This record gives sequence, structure tokens and C-alpha cells, in this order.
Amino acid sequence: MEQLLTRWGRELNRELPLNDYPRPQMRRESFINLNGLWDYAIQPKTDPFDCWQGQIVVPFSPETILSGVNRTVTPDDKLYYRRTFVYRKTGDRALLHFGAVDYECEVTLNGVVLGSHRGGYYPFTFDVTEAIKEGENELLVSVTDPSETGSQASGKQTSKRGQIWYTPQSGIWQTVWLEEVPENYIVSVKLTPDIDTGVLKAEAELAGEKAPITLTVFDKGEKLTAVTTSGRSASIAMGDFRLWSPEDPYLYDLEVACGADKVICYFGMRKFSVGKDEKGVSRLMLNNKPYFHNGLLDQGYWSDGLYTAPSDEAMIYDIQTMKDMGFNMLRKHIKVEPLRWYYHCDRLGMLVWQDMINGGAPVKQFVVAALPGLQMAFNTKHAGRLDDGPENYRLFSREDKAGREEYYEDAGRLIDTLYNCVSLCLWVPFNEGWGQFDAVKAFRYFREQDPTRIIDHASGWHDQGAGDLNSFHIYFTPFLFPKMDKNDDRVIALTEFGGFSMVTPGHVFNTEKTFGYRIYKTKDALEKALKHLYLDRIAPLIEKRGLSALVYTEVSDVEDETNGFLTFDREVLKVDMDLMKEINSRIGFVRRNTPQ
Repeated sequence: MEQLLTRWGRELNRELPLNDYPRPQMRRESFINLNGLWDYAIQPKTDPFDCWQGQIVVPFSPETILSGVNRTVTPDDKLYYRRTFVYRKTGDRALLHFGAVDYECEVTLNGVVLGSHRGGYYPFTFDVTEAIKEGENELLVSVTDPSETGSQASGKQTSKRGQIWYTPQSGIWQTVWLEEVPENYIVSVKLTPDIDTGVLKAEAELAGEKAPITLTVFDKGEKLTAVTTSGRSASIAMGDFRLWSPEDPYLYDLEVACGADKVICYFGMRKFSVGKDEKGVSRLMLNNKPYFHNGLLDQGYWSDGLYTAPSDEAMIYDIQTMKDMGFNMLRKHIKVEPLRWYYHCDRLGMLVWQDMINGGAPVKQFVVAALPGLQMAFNTKHAGRLDDGPENYRLFSREDKAGREEYYEDAGRLIDTLYNCVSLCLWVPFNEGWGQFDAVKAFRYFREQDPTRIIDHASGWHDQGAGDLNSFHIYFTPFLFPKMDKNDDRVIALTEFGGFSMVTPGHVFNTEKTFGYRIYKTKDALEKALKHLYLDRIAPLIEKRGLSALVYTEVSDVEDETNGFLTFDREVLKVDMDLMKEINSRIGFVRRNTPQ
């Protein structure tokens, strides 16, 4: 396999990579970045620790080029980390944050076991006030990762990578950092904009003694309003506010102060919902008006960092390039990104659909490929559809009760972690039957935990009749959108399609094999096919069939997959940007040209 470096990876500061503040929604003055060179060792987990084997660049997993290790951690291995750092106390308490560690880890500071954590995609924090000391400190982290051999959420990682399944990765893959806080401090802030009543609802969780909270709204540095509450929640009247949208991604700042602690957040005034257009057709709505979602599948993989983008600028490049091409939405596919990625979507104006990470035992091809093929061939939502209840847990690779319980633990963490993201408009609890179970129950859980967003409960197939979307993945067959029954009034969405592939010599991961749904040899052929796909086949369906959303596969090539607009190393945009911008403007015009 070829080792492809991105332009940002070639310029990586190995001593201090990814030094941007990792949590834009709760910014404090205090920030000590612990990324950089750590000692590491990989050895069988049944053996006692032997010795350090070299240095690894955190936060890149050892399987990546940028880590400097480029070695796979197997389910039978344990991965060890060590970092020393000098600490000078300036605050009352010290908090140690991990952006994400895959999958299970134990953390020790100066010989004191801080605790353990399970779950490879979510942030966690230790209060290290009693363990940290002035001067030099030693931080140890040990990690195990069952990858696809366990029932935990593992996404597209597999030791038998190929086609749409990718290289497994383990260990620390997001920023590690310290911050200092006062004795009584703000743990979290939850923000809910309500454009119908013109208020921002804010909830704050505090540690230590309770005290009054003051919330102050700023508009580009100018103070607009302030509210003080003795409770943990407040409603802030916004007056004559400006709506957030992809065309006008307007953000406000919010200062939350409690005693000696203060954090800076941001928010946008927007509303996501489902409603009827002027013809009575169910549509996705933004700010109470029909809004067509024209987007892309976004795996979030990098040729040199895999799960971890080599820099903030690299993440921005992906988002901005797709926006410049005329797209207004990204479906973050089977991955949770660092919070800075969502921040850039918020400020640049890119809607986000967020997938849950699939778990369970390895999928059965009969369930996720053969049966759905019948559904597409016979043009019915019933052919090939399986009920995903207890009687079929085995077929859906979800027999493990602990894994099913962990799904809901992860779902709660996902919603809590990303709740404040302004651009995030839709949740996808299950995709294509991968580890799917009780999808109606999952839909209800997501709706209860977050009633402010749209839900595609079973993206692609094995539809259980719930959720807000009638969701289709169609790569080969005609674009027909059968309903579950005559009462099915859900929004019609083409949630995966396209996948047109073109190999770009010198910029491919696998020089022997490639994967795509239709293969094109030249740029001209690819562009001609895309123009026909969007303008001749898709555009008429927007009004004739009520099609309300598109998710083209995909933003970039990923390993064997060569169906991205960008190559895996982000060096080549395979199609003319102006052509795609013109195509997308015409797709958008179809909806804009209809009286609202």
C-alpha cells in the first residue's frame, strides 16, 4: 500500500501538533496542550510490561503514518503511553481532558490511578488536583481495543480491511489537554435556540457550591443582553435577532460566569423541522421554510492521519471546498469528529447529518446486501425488509445484551457531546442494518433526548416505519421511492447514491485494487456522467416525487474507495469546481423556483 502524505502532514509540528483550543463551545483562558511526542510500547496484553519501544506523535493512532509508528494494535495487544510534563499551579483545581481514546483505557498520573474509560469516540475528563504536582509529572495511559472482534462501537474499522471497510486504529486519536478551574466551576452548558419565541434557553451544570449564574450575549463583541439566575437554567430574550443558515451562518457569543469561573460559548438562532410545502408535500424545513439538503457522504478519513486530521486547516479545506462546489450539507458517516470540525461547519455554514457508530458482531452479508438487493430490484419497501426486534437480533449481529446496552450509553454521550453544534440538523441511529436493533425504540430515544433535530432512524434499508425520513440508498437501480404504506407521509430522501469512481495515478492508497459503484477512466467522462446524474435523473424528482435531500458518495477517496471528489491525500480535485457549482446551483434553483 502506498504511503500518501497530505500537504498538512508534510508540515506537521511533531513536538506540538493540533494546538488549537479543542473545545470551542466552552473556552477558558487556561489551556495546556499535552499533544506531541510520548513514549509508547505495543505488546501482548497477557505479558507484563517490558520496555518502551520508541516515540509516538499524539494524537495520531499508532496505525497512522503521522504517528511515526505505522503499526497495527491487534485485539490481543495492549498499547502503552508515557508522557512527562512540567506543571506550574495557577488555579484551584486541575482537569485532565481526553478528546477520544479507542477503545478502553486506564490513566495514571504520578502513580495515582485516575480511573478508566470505555468508548472510542467520546471525550472524558479526570479531576487531577490531588495527583498533579508542581514541577515534573508522569502521565501513563494503557489501552486495549477489540476492534471488530467485540460488540462495542467500532465503525468501519476491521483487521480485514478492503472495499468499504478500513484500517483499524487504536489509542489516543484526539487532543489531550489540561486546564485549571476555580474550586467551584462550570462543568457544562446546554444551549437551545427557539426562533418561534425569540429566546435562547441555557442550562448550566456546576461543580462545587451553587452560586448565581450570569449569561451575557455578545454580537461581534458588542453586548446585547444579560440575565442572572440563581438556578441552573434561564431563558434569554434575543430581541431582533439574525437567523443562522448555510447562506448566512451568523453566530452569537455567550459568556457564562459563575463566581470566579467564566466560559465563552457561541450559538446560532435556527430551527430544524419537518413540514409541508405549498403542494402539501413533506419537506425538510430550516427556520420554518422548506430547505433542500444537497450534500455528501463524509467519512472523515485522512491518508496520513486516518481518524485524525493533520491540522485544523485540513478540516477547513474539506468543508470549504465542498461548500465552494455548491453543496450545503455533509453526512458525517459512521464517525464522530473532534469538536473543532463541527465548529468550522457552524461558522462556515455547512449543515451536518450525524451518524451513530455501528457496533455488534461483524455484519452478515445476507442481511446488509442480499436482502436489500431484493428491495431495490422489486421496488418495494417490503421486499427484503427484516423486522429488527428480539427475534432477529442474531441476524442483525446484535445478540450481545451488553453491546445493546452500550449502544444507548453511546447514544446519550453522542447527543450530549454535540447538542450545542449549530449546524447539526439530523441524527442517523442506524445505517444499512449494520448492528441495527429495535430501531423504533432508538428513534424514540433520540427524539426524547433531543426534540430539536430531525431523525433518519434506519438509513438505507430495513426500514421500520419510524423516523422523519423515508430513506433510500440507491446506486444501481432507477430512482424509485416506494412508501411503506399509503399513510407513509415521511420526507423522501436519497441518503446515499452516486459513488462514481476514478483512479488518479500517484494519489491512490491501493495500486492493485479499487472500489467504486461506477468506474470512469477520464475526467471528461466522469463530469459528463455527473451532469447527467444530477440534471437529467435527480432534478426532475425534486418536484415530481417530493425528493427533499441528496447524499452523494463521497467527499474524498478512502483507502480502496476511489469514488471521492477529492483524492485520499486531498491533492487533486477530480472534477471542475465551476461545473459542480453550476450543477448544484441548478439543483437548488428547482426548489427556489417553486412558489413558497
